[in-house]
Amino acid sequence: MSNLELPVLGPDDAPACCSPLVREPLDEAAAVDLAKMFKALSDPVRLRLLSLIASHEGGEACVCDLTGPFDVSQPTISHHLKVLREAGLVGSERRGTWVYYWVLPAALTRLSALLDTPAAPATAGGSR
Repeated sequence: MSNLELPVLGPDDAPACCSPLVREPLDEAAAVDLAKMFKALSDPVRLRLLSLIASHEGGEACVCDLTGPFDVSQPTISHHLKVLREAGLVGSERRGTWVYYWVLPAALTRLSALLDTPAAPATAGGSR
């Protein structure tokens, strides 16, 4: 581990990757990049893993804390964590014999910015 210090960004400092879908269409490169993230999240085990990591006390979770809630083997959990990591949704670090995972806030910001829509005005017939 290096002694390099990284700046801490606040929620207003995170760069938006793209405009919401309702404002302009995605270019090909952004679509390919974002599709990797959505594909990783399309599996229920991976979606639950991301949620477990994000909600874990301290914002990071040891792999040893992530295997219990699932009815799959430890190698399967490791595979799913690798997919999340390669999609850019989580970061990881080995500490001794364990690997710790945390959610990458910038990735969630990119996904939520893409799906952000302006509030629709109330209509007499309800939602469209």
